Amino acid sequence: MFTGIVARKGRVIRPGRRLVVDTGWTDLAFGESVAVGGVCLTVAGLDGSQAAFDLVRETLKKTTLGSLKAGEDVNLERALRQGDRLSGHLVQGHVEGTGRVTRAGGTLRIQTELAAQMIPKGSIAVDGVSLTIVDVESDAFTVALIPTTRKITTLGRVKKGARVNLELDVMTKRPKKESRLTRDFLERAGF
Repeated sequence: MFTGIVARKGRVIRPGRRLVVDTGWTDLAFGESVAVGGVCLTVAGLDGSQAAFDLVRETLKKTTLGSLKAGEDVNLERALRQGDRLSGHLVQGHVEGTGRVTRAGGTLRIQTELAAQMIPKGSIAVDGVSLTIVDVESDAFTVALIPTTRKITTLGRVKKGARVNLELDVMTKRPKKESRLTRDFLERAGF
């Protein structure tokens, strides 16, 4: 579990299925969970402050991690320990999909099919950053960025057209459109 309060930015050393990031931390442990760009990853190798993470097909498909380039910055957060403060909201690091930034700056507008599951004033993690949803449209949502968030996370430099990782807050997420396949429907159909 994480809070969406980014601890620092790391630098991508080697992109790909074996992602290597200079985290700036020298006390990481093999097997430790780290949110990288909002994605919960396991430390699979260490060399000083550089940590290696193995990316599986599902991670590459659902997130932006497969498109990272060497030298690019990523948001980093270590997993919560018992007794830690919850300054953001509970974040699992299980990215549900991505969105495309259609307006950048102090307010981000992000287009995504996940918008139908969001509510105004609910929480969302964007590239691992805990934010409050301002408005929701049928296919997009907006969030406001305070100056501190713009300074200490990668969101301050995100450009229009960029893809971002999205994780909805499980406490405020609307269910997906319900299936018409119900017990009543099946009985009326003769099953």
